[in-house]
Amino acid sequence: MQDLIAKANTLLEALPYIQRFSGATFVVKYGGSFMDSPDPAVRNGVARDVVFLEAVEINPVVVHGGGKAITRAMEKAGLKPAFVQGHRVTDEATVRIVDEVLSREINPEVVAAIRSFGGAAKGFAGPDIFRCRKLWLEDKERPGEKLDPGYVGEVTEVNTAPLLECIEQGVTPVISPTARGEDGHVYNCNADVAAAQVAIALKAKRLVFMSDVPGLLRDPKDPDSVISHLKTGEVDELKRQGVVDKGMIPKVDSAVAAIRAGVEKVSFVDGRVPHAVLLEIFTDAGVGTEVVR
Repeated sequence: MQDLIAKANTLLEALPYIQRFSGATFVVKYGGSFMDSPDPAVRNGVARDVVFLEAVEINPVVVHGGGKAITRAMEKAGLKPAFVQGHRVTDEATVRIVDEVLSREINPEVVAAIRSFGGAAKGFAGPDIFRCRKLWLEDKERPGEKLDPGYVGEVTEVNTAPLLECIEQGVTPVISPTARGEDGHVYNCNADVAAAQVAIALKAKRLVFMSDVPGLLRDPKDPDSVISHLKTGEVDELKRQGVVDKGMIPKVDSAVAAIRAGVEKVSFVDGRVPHAVLLEIFTDAGVGTEVVR
């Protein structure tokens, strides 16, 4: 009986959040090594959470990554992955693999997982949704010089029409993080930046970044050093301290941009934790790191 009462209490705790967020749009960035987990419960947990959001009349939009799958496909093709400042060096051969893996392998898998739990989902290849400009990187060793990572883009425009049509029909859009460049070429884009641009364009209420770390860590070697609450005004100091570094920089910068554009809250959660999305959204305590104005 006590277990049943505890379950009822959990539902009651979620109730005000369900009421508050009904009809709102939530963007979920789905990435991290948990996507490759051999445990189906881990791989499909996010899909079940998305279906739950649909069921309580929240409008989820998913932007997924797939870095490890791209690396495996490159190695199989005899290509050696290389990175500069956290960005994959992407030549002509690599961008073809990126496009194939993200848009024609991982994207249909995510859509199928959502549908398998009774949800409604539609996949979109990134170039049908995103426009980008070519990304040039500052050379830290030679100030004033630029580094060319190849076909790497920064999302500048989101085609919202097909996404809004899905939302109107109660269907979850699932988008790969590639984009069409100004030259008509396909570019590899940072999925965190792409997700933030979607949240901004759709005027989403919440943006959730899922990865394979517990949140923003004050000490990267200590998983218990999660910064649970982060104000946008604190970010520059954390960068100076090196707390926000490397791969966390685009995540945090994207979070700040989304907050400043009107997104109510951005969360960094650990996708390895069962139902991390639901715990973050529907419980008082939440999990991971929340970024607010």
